[in-house]
Amino acid sequence: MRVLTAVAMATLMLPGAAMASDVGEQLAQRLYDGTLAEARDASIERCAQLNADACFAAGLTDLIGGVEGLSQALYRHGATTPGTPAAAMLLGLDGGATAAPANPNPEPLSYEQLRSILSDYVTAMDSARDYFKLADAGSFVVTIDPLRVRVDLDGDGTAREGETLGAMVGGEFADVPSPDGPPPGGKSKTKGAEPVVDTSIGFDNADAIWFAGYSQVAAAPVDLLLAHDFSEFFNAYLHRVFPAAGLPMQDYSTGSTLFMDPDSDAFIADIIAAIHTADFPVTDSERLAGVLARLQSIVAFSRRNWELILAETDDNRELVPGPHQTSLAPEMPVTSEAPEAWMATLDTVDQILAGELLVPHWRFKQGFDLKAYFETATETDIVMLIAGQGALPFIKAGPIADAQSFAEANRVFGTDWLNYAFWFN
Repeated sequence: MRVLTAVAMATLMLPGAAMASDVGEQLAQRLYDGTLAEARDASIERCAQLNADACFAAGLTDLIGGVEGLSQALYRHGATTPGTPAAAMLLGLDGGATAAPANPNPEPLSYEQLRSILSDYVTAMDSARDYFKLADAGSFVVTIDPLRVRVDLDGDGTAREGETLGAMVGGEFADVPSPDGPPPGGKSKTKGAEPVVDTSIGFDNADAIWFAGYSQVAAAPVDLLLAHDFSEFFNAYLHRVFPAAGLPMQDYSTGSTLFMDPDSDAFIADIIAAIHTADFPVTDSERLAGVLARLQSIVAFSRRNWELILAETDDNRELVPGPHQTSLAPEMPVTSEAPEAWMATLDTVDQILAGELLVPHWRFKQGFDLKAYFETATETDIVMLIAGQGALPFIKAGPIADAQSFAEANRVFGTDWLNYAFWFN
């Protein structure tokens, strides 16, 4: 923390300072090798010396480390996607046999352990955010192919070939040949092979702010959960997620037949129990209010991101391009109207988070004050909030957000507005 404070003070005194560092030069290869964490101390040291690329590297280290830590913990305790055949078909879910954990020897999991895992994840996201913010102190460009980045998902100490982002996203990216390495699946680059596709991105200080915003997008829902006591939900349902981790209802995932079959009937019973226990008392009101601050910071990061994008004079394989730059996604061009429409959207979101514009509720003519909820709620009963009774303390008269509130975004982005929102952050 003292290092971060010192760097922050230095960057205020020398806002334009920037030097290339050995950490920045090694960043891409360490990401491809899965050895990024080994250079964390060096990244922090170079960041303290006002190397913006090193601050970016430190941010990526903690961001990826947080994701790895969460993934490894889930694997360690045998997390899997709940499933059961007949009930899944009835509820419109993916069918198949009852899910089994990928880890054949999962460790027991307690409610307190799960809270600790989630808390560590939020801490990592916040540390990443702080370093990404410091990367705004100077200009840099680091070229990285995200599809070649390796992560150790199962915690065996090795980020193997199959543990790349390209392999994880699959689909259209699974077979994209890289210009800097062998094609996936051992494909040959000989005559007749698919043309090499460059999937690299030139990450710069604008992208560091983009990552800072996304660290809070990732942290906010987890922090919202941690502000509550969800132990009853854990005991009633999460054996479906951790089927062999010793949770209270683990031995009762199948039973006698009531309507359909033993597996499906038990699954439906657990769904009912999950709905019944989705009433979470607020145990940390300061943390709940902090979620509102996180959401507001996401908007602020997005504004700063676009300020930096519009000031750029280069055109180097941009993650999020300005209207004067080339989009790596030709089907989603960034027109001259896009930044202004996005700023108008952020204005609307700011008004909602400030309680000046209310969220519509299907049951009331008045609106829901989101700010009041984050600042004063003592429980979050999801069913009662939807039904209306639980929303009453936060219902008030005032302007309500509607389609017109997002008219500019709808006009400029059309039916692709959600994709643009995800991209622009």
